[in-house]
Amino acid sequence: MMATVYKLENVGKTFSVAGEELEIFKNLNLDVEKGEALAIVGSSGSGKSTLLHLMGALDRPSRGEILFAGESLASMSQAGQAHFRNRRLGFVFQFHHLLPEFSALENVALPGLIAGRKMAEMLPRARQMLERVGLGSRMGSRPATLSGGERQRAAIARALILNPEVILADEPTGNLDEHTGAQVGELLLELNRELGMTLVVVTHNQDLAARMGRILELRGGALYEKAFS
Repeated sequence: MMATVYKLENVGKTFSVAGEELEIFKNLNLDVEKGEALAIVGSSGSGKSTLLHLMGALDRPSRGEILFAGESLASMSQAGQAHFRNRRLGFVFQFHHLLPEFSALENVALPGLIAGRKMAEMLPRARQMLERVGLGSRMGSRPATLSGGERQRAAIARALILNPEVILADEPTGNLDEHTGAQVGELLLELNRELGMTLVVVTHNQDLAARMGRILELRGGALYEKAFS
């Protein structure tokens, strides 16, 4: 029996917009198992990114509870949530968010420095991760000189540098052409299989979603099982 990494129980999220309450979802429930590859799809504005932000403790639900390995995210202090994001999660976004003044190697090593580790410890690990994602020859390059696919590969290496338990990816291929997007999607799935990390991907890319182990559609504030033919 697989362990449950995430458990969302009756989660709701409401925003105030122009003095009115906008309900994104209500009583949403979700279990994510350790090591699985899950795609969350849905139309624009359905709340996919909002859901991922809640799972990453970047935002708080209006109602309900989100548990990670049995611990409530809401019970964590701000410092505890920051530690959770830095040590136990890896984030990959549509835009790479690499720091332009740093090399690919320095960008990948950065989460370890934020965690208080020494550069001498992190650089060998960063080199290893860049080799794994196919950027062994581009370690000293700054983001401006990397292609879109190379930047996203560097962002994936950065997300993996501290061996997180879960990767949360928000439209990781959304800013790439079809061929490059397919390569990045395959890399994420390879790492999911090789490292046993849990992978949760929000995507409009039906080809990527169809290759994941499970697909859920966020529609009308609820999640539904979905299969692509």
